[in-house]
Amino acid sequence: MQAEISQEETGEAGPSVESENPEERITARRLRIAARNEAKKRQELEVDSQEKEDIEEEARTSQTQVEQSERRMVKLQTDGTELVTNILVAADARESKRRAALEEARRLRVEKLENEAKFSLEKFEEVTRKWTVATAKTIPQDLRDALNSQQQLCALLIENKNKLINELQQELKASDDRYVKDLKKQTEDVDIMIERMQEQITSLMKSYRQELDLIENSFDDERKTLLAGNKKKWEQQRKERGNKELEYLLQRMKQVEEHEVLLHRLRVDHAEEYNMIKTKLETDVQILEQQLQQMKATYQLNQEKLEYNIHVLQKHNEENIITRSQQKRKIRRQQDVLNNLKIKCANQEKQSHEENQLLTDDYKRAMQQYKDMQKKMRHFAAVDAKRFDEVWLMNEAEAKALVHRALEIDRLIHEQQLGLAWFPPSLPFMESSGPVQPRRQVQRTSRQVAAQVLSSMGRKGDTEAEREGSTVEGSESTGVDHKTVKRLLELLCDETGFLIESKLLKLLSSLEKDEQSFMKLDSIFSAVGIENEEDVYKMAEFFVKYKLHQKDQPKEDISISNNGELVPEKDSDLIHPNDVLRALRAFTAQYCKPRDDPSWQQSSVLALQERDDSEDAAYWESMAKVISESKLKVWDALEAALKKYHTVLTERSKLLVDTEHLKQQNSELRMLLHQYQLKGQC
Repeated sequence: MQAEISQEETGEAGPSVESENPEERITARRLRIAARNEAKKRQELEVDSQEKEDIEEEARTSQTQVEQSERRMVKLQTDGTELVTNILVAADARESKRRAALEEARRLRVEKLENEAKFSLEKFEEVTRKWTVATAKTIPQDLRDALNSQQQLCALLIENKNKLINELQQELKASDDRYVKDLKKQTEDVDIMIERMQEQITSLMKSYRQELDLIENSFDDERKTLLAGNKKKWEQQRKERGNKELEYLLQRMKQVEEHEVLLHRLRVDHAEEYNMIKTKLETDVQILEQQLQQMKATYQLNQEKLEYNIHVLQKHNEENIITRSQQKRKIRRQQDVLNNLKIKCANQEKQSHEENQLLTDDYKRAMQQYKDMQKKMRHFAAVDAKRFDEVWLMNEAEAKALVHRALEIDRLIHEQQLGLAWFPPSLPFMESSGPVQPRRQVQRTSRQVAAQVLSSMGRKGDTEAEREGSTVEGSESTGVDHKTVKRLLELLCDETGFLIESKLLKLLSSLEKDEQSFMKLDSIFSAVGIENEEDVYKMAEFFVKYKLHQKDQPKEDISISNNGELVPEKDSDLIHPNDVLRALRAFTAQYCKPRDDPSWQQSSVLALQERDDSEDAAYWESMAKVISESKLKVWDALEAALKKYHTVLTERSKLLVDTEHLKQQNSELRMLLHQYQLKGQC
């Protein structure tokens, strides 16, 4: 209504509904409807904005309570976790101290054992030296003194051994006691941890309930506040609506009166207009009657023409009927032929589909069997390789133990029996472990080659002779020098930047040029599949040959940089920058194998079958020949001498027994002789 009133007030400036022109009245009504719609939209937007503000204000108190509760619960959980983990920290500290004490005790024990072994060795050497001295003595009393001293030395050696054994047993018993105490302490710690965890769970549940009650209370308070506010707003809006309806009713009554006056004026104006239009229409009717008479004459003439045309068309229609019947018969025959062909085609398609389905099933079954066979083959190959390694390591460990034993025996023979200085032989196989790998030329990786090329060519102090003489192992076979390789690598960095990730380019922007080129080349090599030095020089040779093949085609010495600018070609003797991508694509298609290639996947499976076992026999034979033939002859001679020495000692022990019997008989004879002498005196 307000829009209509404002439209009526401004009607003098624009189109009015009271205008005599119908188009102007239509335009005025359209403007009035548009103004009314705009007023409704503004009112709805105001209501929506007010509701949004109210919702934001309402959500603030509850959200604040929820955030506070969440912070309190997080703090409570953190404190509880720290309380529980304190026990673990204390246990870790005790464990670290215990391990330090054990390490110190082990060190002292090892030192004590070493000292005891050294002392025992000295005593044993002393006993051995005295044996040689005792063998040179012939007087029984001296021999007895030597034997007593040897017994004392052996008793002292055994006493030291027993003392060390008692000390070790005491340490073992003390370690057992400490172990029992540690178990008790750990049990106590676990009980305390469980108790604290239960207390933490109880306190958390209690706190969760309290916070939940607080949140519910805050939501209840907000609900009551919202209900009171909404009720107050509803009463206020109801009063405003009543006042607006009363104002609208008064305005409506006023408009009805104004419209009645306007309607009376319009009736008078329309009556005058009706009379004028009636007169005009009567004149038009007379003119139209004259035109009707003329049209009747024209109609009569056209009717005669049409009758003639109908007669002609009937003749044509009869001819068309005959032709149509002939065409229908022909169409029916063609339709039968078409139906037969469709049936044959459907049968053929059905048969082909069935055959295709059977062949597809056979192919899938064969592929599945092939994959299963490949999987089994890889599995058994891996198992065989693992078993081979385990058997090799087991036999190697036994052989190395025997080698250590043989060397220890050789050392004892040299030092104790022969009294010679013993030097350990050079045994390179003792440092290696696992199956023997054949000696091959180790190829450097592409990353190492790129780093060497960039660093060696980046030094400005090199002379021309040094640059000409600086080549690598891969360039000797390909004929490509360092300088050409470096220029090709720089060209590859400039033209294949799309193979590098944008994040990596951002990180490389702060580095120097050589470091940027090195990192870019590493990413490009990994994307293309270039792995070792041979691939790098093979790519360089391929690019040079590609340049020779493209030399006959005319090309401009202008290339496009990564920034989109046209720059003149600097390396006119190398491949053109625009041909780098084509050459790289040809190189990867010809030399680089994809990772899903079956031959690449089977390389690890066939590693055991293709293993070179030519050096295995030499490896095991080197272990068997750790003691040379000359030493074996010395061992045989020493064995024969020791056997003779053992025979002599056995005979001496028998003679000693006989000597003791003779001494006993002599003493008995002396006693009898003394008794006889006493009896003779008596």
